[in-house]
Amino acid sequence: MITQKQRRTEKSLCLKHYYKWFLCFFLTLYFLGSFFVDHDQDQDHDQDHDQRSSSSRPNPPLTNPKPKLFASRAMFESKLHDHKLGFAPQNPNIRTDVFNNLKIYVYDLPSKFNKDWLANDRCSNHLFAAEVALHKALLSLERDVRTEDPYEADFFFVPVYVSCNFSTINGFPAIGHARTLINDAIKLVSTQYPFWNRNNGSDHVFTATHDFGSCFHTMEDRAIADGVPKILRNSIVLQTFGVTYNHPCQEVENVVIPPYISPESLHKTQKNIPVTKERDIWVFFRGKMELHPKNISGRFYSKRVRTNIWRSYGGDRRFYLQRQRFAGYQSEIARSVFCLCPLGWAPWSPRLVESVALGCVPVVIADGIRLPFPSAVRWPDISLTVAERDVGKLGEILEHVAATNLSVIQRNLEDPSVRRALMFNVPSREGDATWQVLEALSKKLNRSVRRSNSFL
Repeated sequence: MITQKQRRTEKSLCLKHYYKWFLCFFLTLYFLGSFFVDHDQDQDHDQDHDQRSSSSRPNPPLTNPKPKLFASRAMFESKLHDHKLGFAPQNPNIRTDVFNNLKIYVYDLPSKFNKDWLANDRCSNHLFAAEVALHKALLSLERDVRTEDPYEADFFFVPVYVSCNFSTINGFPAIGHARTLINDAIKLVSTQYPFWNRNNGSDHVFTATHDFGSCFHTMEDRAIADGVPKILRNSIVLQTFGVTYNHPCQEVENVVIPPYISPESLHKTQKNIPVTKERDIWVFFRGKMELHPKNISGRFYSKRVRTNIWRSYGGDRRFYLQRQRFAGYQSEIARSVFCLCPLGWAPWSPRLVESVALGCVPVVIADGIRLPFPSAVRWPDISLTVAERDVGKLGEILEHVAATNLSVIQRNLEDPSVRRALMFNVPSREGDATWQVLEALSKKLNRSVRRSNSFL
């Protein structure tokens, strides 16, 4: 006869048996689940890569658009911010073999040409500051692309800051001194070094990071009339200005580079964005929008484009248009689905870089603009282009995009290599804007005296 004590013992052993079975079953489910989750993520990554590859095909034409959707459809297509928006740390050194063993020599000019201007903090941080950032980035490339022996150099970088002379009247950069400053720098290097005179400076590199680049004037009619300084026409100019048609301000060997946006300011903006926050602004623009675009000199600002945007959509609830300055406007970009990038006096705008960096689809409204680094940044895949004459149809065009391929464009914008290519870092990082400049120069090695002498 089984006693009560034996029954309790058998019950205890049974419970232990079931407990072990239950534990083994759960562990098996856990490991199987982990395997399939990882496997699915790998597949998603591969599909995303395939999607990016296939998205290089042109977008479908805007004929016979689908019926309009409410703006809210576009607002909630994507999250405001995720881990992909960060800039991963990169190796600051750049290997010379990547650029066909390119070597560049940076002239050590007297401080009046560059360092003295840094007394004003704005010189290193405003939209024209690529001239400063690129100089610092090149100096950071010790024992790599940069050489301290000018006789082994392919190119010679002439660091002259011309955009840091801020007006005491309106605070804008005044560049009336630019031609004189550059002329003085060329006079110095051509008299104290033998390299300029070997080929009239064709292997020398300059920066021109303001409105109309190497014409060194803020107004287009004056810039066209003055043209590129004769002494500079044989050299290479890195400039923010570029158009796809003939223009006097690009009648020089040139590379279009992005305007400067502080990486630190973008990091700060990204850090303050809640991860789960949704984009609640459908179309965004903050900046100068003249009610009467003709100024006192008789010129029409933005070719009337910004005025037409304000008149057409100033009362449209889908459009968040602001004419006043706001220090935290990057946070508004990060909340937006579409960011308008219309021309101002010049076709290019820092909004292009800020929009890409913060995941807002840039809407470029500047006929014939030539955008920076097209081999690294597939602009048709990450942005929209609207003709200046079609500004009145902007709402219809964006509604059509929201209903068709918006999610594809947004996925393309998540590619960190795209954002990296438009940022000037100090020290330079692999794939960033300085890297892209070096890549462009490596394709101009036919200008290198050192290379041509090696074939003699």
